[in-house]
Amino acid sequence: MLHDKRRFKNDVYGQLARIGKALASPKRLELLDLICQAERSVEQLASETGMSIANTSQHLRALHQAHLVEARKRGRYVLYGLADAVVSDFYRSFRLLAEDRLAEIERIRERFFAPGQELTAIDRDTLLRRVKQGEVVVIDVRPANEYRSAHISQALSIPLQELGQRLAELPRKKTIVAYCRGPYCVLAAEAVQLLSRHGFRAYRLEDSVSDWRARGLPVEVN
Repeated sequence: MLHDKRRFKNDVYGQLARIGKALASPKRLELLDLICQAERSVEQLASETGMSIANTSQHLRALHQAHLVEARKRGRYVLYGLADAVVSDFYRSFRLLAEDRLAEIERIRERFFAPGQELTAIDRDTLLRRVKQGEVVVIDVRPANEYRSAHISQALSIPLQELGQRLAELPRKKTIVAYCRGPYCVLAAEAVQLLSRHGFRAYRLEDSVSDWRARGLPVEVN
């Protein structure tokens, strides 16, 4: 019985360790973060992460073997998506735990979003209040496919690469709040810089769509 108990413990914790092993890579964490936003091809993921297609495929295989992502064929492309919505919840909890335990993460963020760079963040409660009062316009600056996958309710889809050509769509008398993939995404920061250069009053929201959903706030799917 004692031998069976030890074997049971070894086996079950060995399986748990498969998830830890799959996540023990900065690049695989970045890939998972991207896939949490929307399904993507290997080529798109390679471009986003600055890796070769071969390296990207190798990392994706590790995530697939741990049953965190799944693959499907579309024409000549292989697309990767989340194996289950619970994976997105797990990744968010993992990120929050790391932020709570590792002070280095906040220091890295503070260095990037340094004062004087017009990258001030707006907090969630203030945003909700000002949206209800009609004082702000929220824009989603992620690629359109991510917006279609899920977005904050009432947000407008204006991908960062289109923002410069679509400024006329934004009211100059209202504050513009840009959001993207969460606290480690720089698309919203770049959007705020562009908007500020053109005379808009703009802020970034650090929440991701999964943060919004996890707090029971309205999210829409197109």
